[in-house]
This record gives sequence, structure tokens and C-alpha cells, in this order.
Amino acid sequence: MKSFMKSPVSISVALAGGWLILLAYIFDLDALRTQVLGWVVLVAAAGLLLGVLNLAAVHFGKLRSGTRNALYSFLLIISMFITFVVVATLGPGHEASQWIFTNIQLPVEASLMAVMAVTLVFAAARLLSRRTDLFAILFVVFAVITLAGSGPLLGFNIPLVGDVLRPWVTQVLAGAGARGILIGVSLGTIATGLRVLLAADKPYGA
Repeated sequence: MKSFMKSPVSISVALAGGWLILLAYIFDLDALRTQVLGWVVLVAAAGLLLGVLNLAAVHFGKLRSGTRNALYSFLLIISMFITFVVVATLGPGHEASQWIFTNIQLPVEASLMAVMAVTLVFAAARLLSRRTDLFAILFVVFAVITLAGSGPLLGFNIPLVGDVLRPWVTQVLAGAGARGILIGVSLGTIATGLRVLLAADKPYGA
């Protein structure tokens, strides 16, 4: 009650929205559910836009202060501005927008994946230097299988690794682990949602 008196608007909106969505799913009210979810999408888009503006403001402040990494802030601001203007003006399906995605974003993502592969190998080596138990050995073996089966190794394909072992590791073992994580996330989301609907938790500023 005390929390409700401090911020009655935020608590009322959160409880009303949560119960509306829950009742819309229970009683199959598609029109109401679609309308409320549309509002949520608009609010999420506005939050994303505010986050982008905040990121630009932070890096603009670094650029004005003249820090050592100000060049990276300048490149980030210019890239954000050019990408926003091109996509907003021409649309995401235009050749210019696709060129930015294909020639800038995809190489950056590929570089990050390469860094992750190197980090994985380094972590495996550090792990073996610190401990040599069964789980450490299994981690190194599965890491080597996954990396060796991802592409040609020095120009040569290893059929046993690429066609048999890697799919088994990535689809069976990793798939089972991912399903377990998703089940845990789902149970945690349900528990958190119920606590919010019952006003036991107040993550909306109360």
C-alpha cells in the first residue's frame, strides 16, 4: 500500500497491462491482445530510439572532451548518422541499405566470431594448464571438434569431424543444453510475471 501511494500511476498501468494480456490469452480475446501488444511494440521502439540517442550523446561527450579514444567515438557517430539517414530515406530493402549490411555489418560480425574462436582456443589451453580433470578434457575435445568441423582445416576437409561429430555435438548436445536453458528461462519468466502481477515485485519504479 505504501509503494502504491508513492507511484500509483506506474503500478496501476503495469498491473492493468499485465492482467489484460493474461486475460486476453485465457479468454482468447485476439483483438484486445493485438491492440495491447501493438502499444508495447511502440513503447519498446521508443525505448530503443532513446537508447540510441543516449549512446550518441555519450560518445559525442567523449568527442568533445578529446579523450584518447575520441576517434572511435567520431567513427561511431558518423556511422550511426549515415546508416540512419540511408535506411530511413531509402528503406531497408534498397541496394544502399543492403550494401551497408553486406559490406560493413557482416564483416564486423564475422570478425567478432573469429575473435570468439580464438578466445575459445585460448580458454581451452588455459583450462588444461590449470586442471586436467574429465570435464576440462571434454571441453577441449568438444571445442576442437566444433572448430575443426566448421570449415576446411588448412585447405582440407575432415569428413568424420565435419559430417558426423560436429553435427552431433552442435545439434544433439548443444540442442539439449539450449532446451534446458530455455526451460529455465521460461519458468523464471513465469515466476517473475506472477510476482509482478501480484505486486510482490515492482520493477517499474515503485
